Parts: sequence; C-alpha cells; structure tokens
Amino acid sequence: MTESTPTGSTMVRSDKTAREIFNEVRANPARARFGFGQRLAIVNVDPQKSYTRPDLFKTAYVTDPRQMEHTDRISNKARSKGLPVVWTRVAYMPNAADAGVWGTRTDTPDSLQNIKYGSHRHEFDDRLNIDCEVDAVYTKRMPSAFFETPLNSFLRWHKIDTVVVTGGSTSGCVRATAVDSLSYGFRTIVPVECVADKHESYHFANLTDLLIKYADVVDVAEVDAWLDDYEG
Repeated sequence: MTESTPTGSTMVRSDKTAREIFNEVRANPARARFGFGQRLAIVNVDPQKSYTRPDLFKTAYVTDPRQMEHTDRISNKARSKGLPVVWTRVAYMPNAADAGVWGTRTDTPDSLQNIKYGSHRHEFDDRLNIDCEVDAVYTKRMPSAFFETPLNSFLRWHKIDTVVVTGGSTSGCVRATAVDSLSYGFRTIVPVECVADKHESYHFANLTDLLIKYADVVDVAEVDAWLDDYEG
C-alpha cells in the first residue's frame, strides 16, 4: 500500500495591493453567494462622531465620502417597508470600569474607553435620521454588535434571515459583527460604500476575507434594489 501525500499549498505571496486582490476576488464569476433571504434588517455599527467626523476627532475615518448618505437611505427604505433598523454605538462608564481589557492599552483623551455617555464622541452622526420610536438603538462595549446586546433575539423575533452590516471600522467592529452574524445563521451582506476604515490595506484585506468566507460584499445599489422590490 502506497502512502499518498496530502495536496496543499504554502502561503501565497504577492506584490499586489489589498485593493487589487479584493477586486480580483470579487470579479471571479464562479464565486458562490449566500444571497438575500426573505426578510432583512439593517445593522449600522457605530456611526458615531468619534468614528465618522475626522474634522472633529482624529479617531475618525472616511472611505466613501457618501457613506452616511448611503447608510441613511437604505435605513430609511428598510424602515418604510416595516423592516428593522438597528444602530449601535460605543460608550463607557465615567471610570471606564466596563471597558474590560480592551481599555487597558492606552489612556489618552482619544482612547476607546474615554468615549463617555453624552459626549460629542458618543453622538450619532448628524447626517443620519434615526427614529428612536421604531429603530433599535444599542450600546456595545466590544467589537461585535451581537456581543452582550439583545441583537440576536431582536432579529429572531422579527423573523430576520438576512443582516446588512454598515459602519466602521471594516477591519474591526464591522468584521466582528459580520462574522457573528454568519455564526448565528444569518445571511450577511456588506455594502462596500457603507463601510470604512483608516487605511485602504486594512479595509480591502478585510473585505476580501469577508467575501471569501463570511458575507456577500456588494454594491449598495444591490441593497437598494432588493428593498425597492420588497413587498412584505
């Protein structure tokens, strides 16, 4: 009996940029998709001024300058069709006792754990229209919007099978939320124009990883079109 050698590969090395690799992977016509299901929810991850207003805070970042416009539009469409819209943001106690180990690496005015309730860093971006009578608004303290929030049970109650994730950062809280979304059994959609990061390498490398493994990474126009066709 002869032994067979497992077929595998070593790590691929490349001089291509993260953007180039993302565009190549995305353009592959053979790549299967999870697709949209029957009912979706929009989960907007931390579109707060600490992360969306670089004119005010150095912790903020902009990838697509129309990100807030796109996010607001698809959220308004979903709400108008009776579909859930969720907004999350980060905030901590005055002494940051609830920040855990995540709040131990630095302690400056810009540090994560120093986003306090009621501060300007805590405020949602003014370009967003949030209906607190209808939308779910959650405080989160760790990367994923699912971690220690009511999000999973909220989506289950509303019979959601598809989660559209927007926000930032792509490499941090968006990625963590998308991975948890898939792990909980939801089809997961990430509209490219609705997510952002500080550097294009982090942004496109994580979009590639999400596309390969965890989510459909699509143009926001696909979300618009699905919502336009949705009849409930």
